[in-house]
Amino acid sequence: MTRLDSLSRYTPQALAVLRIVTAIIFMLHGTQKLFGIPEPAHGMPELFSLMWIGGVLEFVGGLFILFGLFTRPVAFVLSGEMAVAYWMFHAPNNLFPTLNGGDAAILYCFVFLLFFFTGPGAWSVDGRLKHKT
Repeated sequence: MTRLDSLSRYTPQALAVLRIVTAIIFMLHGTQKLFGIPEPAHGMPELFSLMWIGGVLEFVGGLFILFGLFTRPVAFVLSGEMAVAYWMFHAPNNLFPTLNGGDAAILYCFVFLLFFFTGPGAWSVDGRLKHKT
């Protein structure tokens, strides 16, 4: 067993760190759309508009991901939200993510897809509930 192979034992913790950091940054997109924090460059979205609904998904879904609660179904929904965001709002401007500002949407889409398949990793409510049953 090589030294790098021994790092595999920390996979659940590394996954948890990725989950927590992703959730915090993702939630900022929601707080910007819902509460104006940080101040949005393009103003606040109208109530019940697609952008507002996106903000609700980003804030509430981000909270669930942060705590690792219902991680797999929430991650599946958020992955889909980010796929829709890319194709609906970014790709029509230019297909290249580096030119249309959609690189974050693509990364979020695939990170959430990873959580759908792997689960939350360590330090999660899902993990605590699983061990209680």
